[in-house]
Amino acid sequence: MKTHDFLLELGTEELPPKLLLKLSEALKSNIVDELKKINISSASVISFATPRRLAVFITELQSKQKDQIIEKKGPSAESPEMAIKGFAKSCGVDLTQLEKKQLGDKEYYFYSKEEAGQNITSLLPNIIESSIKNIPITRAMKWGNSDHSFVRPVHWLVMMLDKEVVPAKIMGLESGRITRGLRFQKNLTIELLHANEYELVMSKSAQIIVDFKKRKEVIRQQVLSVAKENNAEVVIDESLLDEVCALVEYPRAFAGKFDEKFLSVPHEALISAMKSHQKYFHLLDSKGSLLPLFISVANIESSNLKVVIEGNERVIHPRLSDSEFFWNQDKAVRLDQRIDGLDNVLFMKSLGSMAQKVKRIEHLSSYIAELVGFDPKESSRAGLLCKSDLLSEMVGEFADLQGVMGGYYALNDGESKAVSIAIREHYQPRFSGDRLPSTNEGLVVAIADKLDTITGIYGIGQAPTGSKDPYALRRLALGLLRILLEAKIELNLESLIKISLDLHLEGVDRGASDSIYKFMMERLKAYYKDANIDSSVYEAVLAVKPNSPFDFHLRVDALNEFIQSADSKSLIESNKRIANILKDSTENHSELISKMLVEDSEKNLYKATELLSKQLLDKQDYKTIMRSLLDLKGVIDAFFDNVMVNTEDLEVREARLALISRVRALFLSVADISHLSS
Repeated sequence: MKTHDFLLELGTEELPPKLLLKLSEALKSNIVDELKKINISSASVISFATPRRLAVFITELQSKQKDQIIEKKGPSAESPEMAIKGFAKSCGVDLTQLEKKQLGDKEYYFYSKEEAGQNITSLLPNIIESSIKNIPITRAMKWGNSDHSFVRPVHWLVMMLDKEVVPAKIMGLESGRITRGLRFQKNLTIELLHANEYELVMSKSAQIIVDFKKRKEVIRQQVLSVAKENNAEVVIDESLLDEVCALVEYPRAFAGKFDEKFLSVPHEALISAMKSHQKYFHLLDSKGSLLPLFISVANIESSNLKVVIEGNERVIHPRLSDSEFFWNQDKAVRLDQRIDGLDNVLFMKSLGSMAQKVKRIEHLSSYIAELVGFDPKESSRAGLLCKSDLLSEMVGEFADLQGVMGGYYALNDGESKAVSIAIREHYQPRFSGDRLPSTNEGLVVAIADKLDTITGIYGIGQAPTGSKDPYALRRLALGLLRILLEAKIELNLESLIKISLDLHLEGVDRGASDSIYKFMMERLKAYYKDANIDSSVYEAVLAVKPNSPFDFHLRVDALNEFIQSADSKSLIESNKRIANILKDSTENHSELISKMLVEDSEKNLYKATELLSKQLLDKQDYKTIMRSLLDLKGVIDAFFDNVMVNTEDLEVREARLALISRVRALFLSVADISHLSS
């Protein structure tokens, strides 16, 4: 069958930069789905996206649908003649053109006809119109006198099948082959002669890079090159790079500078101002210190770059002046003087104010620090002050600086370095792969803060459901668990959850502790899944119910090593056998009477377990325990090869049951490895 290349380009006003990729992918996905519905195949579907256009290019698009048999089911053969004639009439035929087919225990009338497949040219207008219409848009715009709506007003439409225009009228636009250049090139129109020329023609005729990924890499290389020219290192934030890429079609990077006096302001504040307001990349010297330089990306190659640079330098000055003003204003009020003001900041309905939250964090931080041997005074102080910067002017302007600015203000107030760092880092880890707090106090406050949020929101019945997690409790739980595991902090999580719940207001369900603990353990399971640890290892450890996540982790680590041994399989099966024997046994097998053991195989097993029990007494080195237990393989195998446990002699049977119960107890000191049996 003949195939074609197809091009769609929808020209628009500047699209929202943070939505551009989502819009582009949605359009592509919708077109693919529409083609599947009508059984039209293609070789590839490629999306293009710039601030002023969404485009899709399809290669080897099938020229027409395949012919197909359409079958309609009618009434049963036993139906009144009137009903059968009515069915025939509805199909536009007489009774002789119907056929009978057996369906189950009845015969029915059917009408079949061959329907010729439609030409792709006639199908495309509906496909494209439906695909555009079904792009998910939260806030659509209307323009002019039109009833049409889209995320931004649309101005031109290109639809081409090879060299030919596909006739269509979509969103009030007549399709054609004329596209446009940059907004600044008002009169530049480009005539496309073939659908497959699109990317090349746009690049040559208008210097527009329509491929988002290619344009992004061009920007990256330009930015790196400009940084090199200035003997500096540029920090490229990928999300910022995406946003810049969504703002320009013809990228040209350049460097500018700002007044060195602003370097007295915390660098994070300057960087936030440059990134959020101006979309600038910041530069560092060889020591990692911020330089009074920035890199911006223009949307055209200017004949007078100096004017462009000076314009950007003028624009950034008041932005940085604002940051300087906020910094000086905020320093005038101590963090501890802002605590009462947190009474006016709602944490969450039913959970009280931020002032109440920091009091709970203060209490929890002190308690946790005492438990693990950290400084309770410094930890509780950091907990009390950790949210005060929410009332600062700087955080009011740049919400991403909460915690960071609190650290700076704490030092300015004369608080200890430990308190300052803890305030700065207590939100960490914020996301997967983020760093943990670097100090003991920071770890403690981070645990307390996350735990307070989890127990509170869970306690008022707002637990995550399905894919919905509006308060990011799953992320918080994983962050808390990462701290306990990776910082090697030994804490009884069940107990800690109950204490945290008790600190909340009366409206919080104190009985939610079991549900919260279960939720936390499910997140731990997800953690191990991401680490490619078999779920059976997790289940084996869960079966012995360690109450400390770090202790749980040590057991998982030991078990994961154990299953790598060739001898582990035999021991796993033996444990499963022992578990089944003991489960089915009605005798009391708690006391082992060694004199009742008469066979060499059972005597050898007794001696081996006796020796191992003494060696491993009170040890928490689970890897050593599991390695030692591997040595039991031979005597356990010999025991089951030569000894019948359920002998008729009651005393002997009880002794043997007690013996294998001891074997099982040794393994259960780490995990229930019977769960590892496939």
